[in-house]
Amino acid sequence: MARPLPPVMTCGEPAGVGPEIAARAWNELRDSLPFAWIGDPAHLPKGTDWSEIAEPAEALTVSATTLPVLVHRFPGPAIPGQPKASNAAEVIAVIARAVGLAQQGRAGAVVTAPINKKALQDGAGFAYPGHTEYLAALGGVDHVVMMLACEALRVVPTTIHIALNEVPNTFTPALLARTIRITAQALQQDFGIAVPWLAVAGLNPHAGEGGAMGYEELEWMSPLLDELRGEGFELIGPLPSDTMFHPEARARYDAAICAYHDQALIPIKTLDFARGVNVTLGLPFIRTSPDHGTAFDIAGKGIADIRSTVEALRMADQMAARRAAL
Repeated sequence: MARPLPPVMTCGEPAGVGPEIAARAWNELRDSLPFAWIGDPAHLPKGTDWSEIAEPAEALTVSATTLPVLVHRFPGPAIPGQPKASNAAEVIAVIARAVGLAQQGRAGAVVTAPINKKALQDGAGFAYPGHTEYLAALGGVDHVVMMLACEALRVVPTTIHIALNEVPNTFTPALLARTIRITAQALQQDFGIAVPWLAVAGLNPHAGEGGAMGYEELEWMSPLLDELRGEGFELIGPLPSDTMFHPEARARYDAAICAYHDQALIPIKTLDFARGVNVTLGLPFIRTSPDHGTAFDIAGKGIADIRSTVEALRMADQMAARRAAL
């Protein structure tokens, strides 16, 4: 595959670990995977070698020796662990700038560093529940899907950040069908899997065990999966979630579609806690992010684990290369 345009990485919350993990990820990757960082260079760790660039493509030649920076000035300093309300609007503006570059074909992908939703709400009236919803609005789409991915496993929670007692009413045939369609398309387009196999977890223990532990699998999940199989989707399930994630089971599918948050995230974080990548499927541009938060408690100490950030950059770059080859 040809070298795609470089990804752009947002600064995230400046008071968190975002600036330091970007600098350390560049130091590890350099010209093996060039990327451009968008943020205020005053927020980077002291001593970071950086160069101002005007376009993401310039990172291809700059990255070998310095961190390529698309400069975006902030009104206030970055004090580790202490988000400033005055910086909130620029955190949001950086995200919008990165998306604009990707949508204009000037960047290969968007990699987002962690934000703090409360800081953005308090400082700038941020009107979205989180990163993903804002990105969907910027992309002009109503429905997106969250995937967590590592070398050993890809998982998709159909319902995400809701209470467990809300899952049975939120987990509907329409939502599951939409999640399956978006996931299958993304696996083909961005992961190079011509015929993706998806394993679908049941909602109930033992996938309902024939109605003894719940009826959703019998009443609508199995009929829905049969209908989608008739359209050409390769689906396994509904399966008992407690037997889906051992090595032999994982070898049978390309991604697991789960009913709710913990059903999906517990197995992937058990298998590879440090290298998981958050991927948003269904956007008109590529977006990945490290699977962790702002880590205010360790910000500025230089001890944050960069492995998830490095993998997020690698995955974004690989996805961009596949799209460029289509």
